Amino acid sequence: MFQRRMILTLALTAPAMAIAPRLSWAGHSLPPEFRRQLEHDANAPIFGNPDGDATLIEFFDYNCQFCRAMMPVVDAVLGADPGLRMVMREWPVFGEGSVFAARAALASRKQGRYADFHRVLLSQKPRAERASVLRVARSMGLDTQQLQRDMGGLEIAQHIQKSNALAEAMGLVGTPTFIAGSDSRFGAISSAKLAELVAAARRN
Repeated sequence: MFQRRMILTLALTAPAMAIAPRLSWAGHSLPPEFRRQLEHDANAPIFGNPDGDATLIEFFDYNCQFCRAMMPVVDAVLGADPGLRMVMREWPVFGEGSVFAARAALASRKQGRYADFHRVLLSQKPRAERASVLRVARSMGLDTQQLQRDMGGLEIAQHIQKSNALAEAMGLVGTPTFIAGSDSRFGAISSAKLAELVAAARRN
């Protein structure tokens, strides 16, 4: 009953999505239905090979210093693994600036610039706030009026709400969190450890 209730909760994508009960899968297999919620979300940006044979999920925040430190590590692992598919979960946990940045990044998909915008935001030293995010958008040639209109889209609210629900259900403690298969890693790790997480998912 617990597992069924959790899965039904996570299946909801309406703005009023409920928060699922916490799930700790340490030492256990992640339920297949729950794993599908993580790996196959049409409303989540994808990096790498969209048809890859292994999937890596990252929960991140643009104001997380360790997420910033991990960007070149993630790029290195993606570059070295042509079969890797990466699901990006915007999980803004560091205040209003993080929420604005996450909404803006997701909205940039409408202008075909998510990957570029994501990388520039993560490479910026100033804290991500409304002014700094819009300044980055303008410097990249994005239509900032359209961007701000698109930030109010239902699919953007749904993505962030689902990230919150998934994180709560799994008992995630912060960003960055990387998940592959039935295992996860939290915080800044080496490219070797990240690649091993992916390799273990392939073996299992």
